[in-house]
Amino acid sequence: MADELFAVRWVGADEEGGPAVRLLDQTALPGRSEVLDCADVATLAEAIRSLRVRGAPALGVAGAYGVVLGALVDGDADKAAAFLSAQRPTAVNLSWACRLVAAAGADVDAQLAEARRIDAANSAACTAMGRHGADWLRERCGGGPLRLQTHCNTGMLACQGIGTAFGVAHTVHDDGRLAQLWVDETRPLLQGARLTAFEAATLGMPHAVVPDAAAAALMSAGDVDAVVVGADRIAANGDTANKIGTLTLAVVAARYGVPFLVVAPVSTIDFATSTGADIEIEERDPDEVRTALGALRLAPDSSPAHNPAFDVTPAELITAIVTELGVVEPPYATGIAGLR
Repeated sequence: MADELFAVRWVGADEEGGPAVRLLDQTALPGRSEVLDCADVATLAEAIRSLRVRGAPALGVAGAYGVVLGALVDGDADKAAAFLSAQRPTAVNLSWACRLVAAAGADVDAQLAEARRIDAANSAACTAMGRHGADWLRERCGGGPLRLQTHCNTGMLACQGIGTAFGVAHTVHDDGRLAQLWVDETRPLLQGARLTAFEAATLGMPHAVVPDAAAAALMSAGDVDAVVVGADRIAANGDTANKIGTLTLAVVAARYGVPFLVVAPVSTIDFATSTGADIEIEERDPDEVRTALGALRLAPDSSPAHNPAFDVTPAELITAIVTELGVVEPPYATGIAGLR
């Protein structure tokens, strides 16, 4: 069943239903496993906006193949790149990948080769990050069993490999050292409860879903050895934008002396953005807060709701940043500059 976990696949023009960008619809999980073939850029854009595909690395791969799709269907890769890049402004991987594929030249074969390269490189990066993170935890926390806490979804459904932060937990599990993975439910759309727990259960990893508000209780009781989270954008100074609630985890981890790891590929680093204050934060539909996944009304229609998709964790609260090229520790401005 683990083989069925994927985020994005390319369906060529010579395959049934192609050309298309194939997605595992993450809004249907864990109840149903539904595959969506996006045969045009508009359909893919809607899938990106509605979180049918999500996770910074997976968005990059979806965008890369989407530019190829735009070139094949509409004959305009640049237009597709600009349109798709605008769908999720905080996740830098999306615009980064779209730009690279559009710049590969007018030849569609060259564009597809670049998209496939981005896809394969992301998978390899996940494997490398998993190893680097697991080794860092062994050095920092010792060689015994580890209890890790994570937020949102950073696994196979968010990447084209074992994942970023989840990939570290996956590697620790493969090493026989994962005692427990605490999975934050991650409100309001429950990507942790719906997706990360689904991945962990599929892989047979010891885990438990916990309310987002349980972080302080877990850490104060000494039940968390380290926190591992992903990133949607990392500024040049190490400030990191990630799913809303990440900052809360970082503050609590700092209070209780729990190592706080950000795990993300170098493509997530925005070298042109100096600090987190310059990161645009996506504001989403208030009904994501006022309802439970659109099915149950939680607050009156007349009640306003504030729904930022991300928050920014300042670099001073981050113990280390794990990339495919290695682990960066403070001072981040120097270490991050060396990853260019």
